[in-house]
Amino acid sequence: MTFRVNLFDFSQPVKYRTEILSGLTVALALIPEAVAFAMIAGLSPLTGLYAAFTMGLVTSILGGRPGMISGATGAIAVVIVALAKSHGIEYIFAAVILSGLLQVLAGVLKLGKFIRLVPHPVMFGFVNGLAIIIFLSQLDQFKVSDSRGTAQWMTGVPLLTMLGLVGLTMLIIWGLPKLTRVFPSSLAAILVIFAIVVIFNIDTRTVGDIASIQGGFPPFHLPAVPVSLATLQVIFPYALIMAGVGLIESLLTLNLIDELTESRGRGNKECVAQGTANIVTGLFSGMGGCAMIGQSLINTSSGARARLSGIVASVMLLVFIMFGASLIEKLPMAALTGVMIMVAIGTFEWASFKMIGKMPKSDVLVGMLVAAITVLLHNLALAVLAGVVISALVFAWDNAKRIQARKFTDQAGVKHYAMFGPLFFGSVTAFNENFDVLSDPEQVVIDFSESRVTDMSGLDALHKITERYGRVGKTVRLSHLSPDCRQLLANAHAVIEVNILEDPDYRVAVDD
Repeated sequence: MTFRVNLFDFSQPVKYRTEILSGLTVALALIPEAVAFAMIAGLSPLTGLYAAFTMGLVTSILGGRPGMISGATGAIAVVIVALAKSHGIEYIFAAVILSGLLQVLAGVLKLGKFIRLVPHPVMFGFVNGLAIIIFLSQLDQFKVSDSRGTAQWMTGVPLLTMLGLVGLTMLIIWGLPKLTRVFPSSLAAILVIFAIVVIFNIDTRTVGDIASIQGGFPPFHLPAVPVSLATLQVIFPYALIMAGVGLIESLLTLNLIDELTESRGRGNKECVAQGTANIVTGLFSGMGGCAMIGQSLINTSSGARARLSGIVASVMLLVFIMFGASLIEKLPMAALTGVMIMVAIGTFEWASFKMIGKMPKSDVLVGMLVAAITVLLHNLALAVLAGVVISALVFAWDNAKRIQARKFTDQAGVKHYAMFGPLFFGSVTAFNENFDVLSDPEQVVIDFSESRVTDMSGLDALHKITERYGRVGKTVRLSHLSPDCRQLLANAHAVIEVNILEDPDYRVAVDD
């Protein structure tokens, strides 16, 4: 008999071995990433490691997506690098706390639902762009600094050694699941490569060659900044961008993990969790962060589905920092590089190539544009925003062409225009082209049973068509307006003048 309990959710079983081993794998993969992102921002490696611990722990406990991993990320590092240079680390901590408050507010206001507005091609572009970034970032491990500090590509034996170890890592990750899934293939690959390097005394780059990870428990620390309007003016723009970038990346990662696990996370709860985590991170000397797609994919591909894996990853990361730094610093970077390259390969939506020529050209273009902006600018928020805007414009253009009118004159000599399609800013011109004001009879009815007015431009179009007919002594009336259209017209009655034909109110007869 097997006794199984789910952490915080007693309705589903937890595979403890899978969760713990997966969490350990994620913890090892977090170290070089957190260190690298902190150095990108010009901060101490420990600020990245502390952020990975606090972000990961808080979001694993409170988040809306069990199995998703959060920590210090490149997207946040790129945002804060300018603030770090101009005002220093204390202002970074203050900005991180403020960004957390903004994210909590977004969750309380239930703004997480707006992630549904992100079209599928944008998701494809986002995922593919991140996969390319993850892959390209690993190429730095194949470079060494010369005497002048300039990065040069490896050559000779060091290059062959690195390629061999990375290739073996990838082979183990690819091949082990075909034999057994008892042990996470990523962790197995890291341990095998570590053993080979130690046993054969192979000279290759290790985690310790990047930076020392030795440290203590994250110290509680209130940001030493003046509490003033001037400080708020400095940190608010950075905090707002951090909050937006963090939520976009986190919610898109949540959607991706939802698809992979065929389950559904809670976006608004994740917003609150991300915000709470950033507040805690700022108070415990961290650089801030958000969801990490690479580590989340490592975790889910290892079979983790519960909160336990994220908690284990965070706690083990802290254990490494406090007690195991000397051992972890000996891990070969080749093993971690191989793991991340396999993550990049697994992340990339290879099916998107099949869509070229089969899906609308606009969708293909949007996906490619989002991927390009993500890769070239490393600005996920801008990439997603550009994709959403372009998709919305394409949608508006397509719908603008759909409005048409079926015309007929009844026995009473009244001209009827039965409209089809939405009346909004994009379709106003096509709407106006349907009417022949001079040739029409004195009474005209525009039927909206198959159409609806959606914005102010549509209301203005109705006002102007009424005026056009009025100037030549003719009357136009509107019929079968939906309740929301009637409400729009009622709200704009002070500036919009139209004639509404009262529709009959039909009731269903019932037996007494």
